Amino acid sequence: MPRTDTPAAWDERTTLLTMLQYTRDTAAEKCRDLADGRSAEAPLGTSPLMSIGGVVNHMRWVEHSWVENRFVGGPDRGPWTDESPDQEFVDGATLPLAEVLAGYEEQARVTDAIIADLDLDDRAVTPFRTGEHPTLRWVLLHLIEENARHNGHLDLLREMADGVTGD
Repeated sequence: MPRTDTPAAWDERTTLLTMLQYTRDTAAEKCRDLADGRSAEAPLGTSPLMSIGGVVNHMRWVEHSWVENRFVGGPDRGPWTDESPDQEFVDGATLPLAEVLAGYEEQARVTDAIIADLDLDDRAVTPFRTGEHPTLRWVLLHLIEENARHNGHLDLLREMADGVTGD
């Protein structure tokens, strides 16, 4: 299926899910044809964990955290620990990029299955620090925002890695 930000229908849910999938597909596109080993490069001296593989792996685990863990109350399977709170970035730089991308695709399938029968106004099991329980609508918008921001990082990292640019 081609990458698109145009929904099949113009209702709110279809639009949100289309945009979420578009940001996921954009991340994968930023990685297309990247030479082996380049996904581990972290060219920003002030951000030593910022690699293409690390960013994509982070996107995967953030989606897990917000949907599987915080929204429906499932176990936190993320790789982070108190000793290594950014372990998903470390792992993403050490795993083959194909494995990172496959993990992100699998997470998208899991997320989509979980939210398929949920209403946009359903509330997360886990509250914010303020005690407010965010809606599924908010979580989806947050994931879109998070992915879009990190796709900007991927744009820059890819251009630094091999000069490839794109939308």
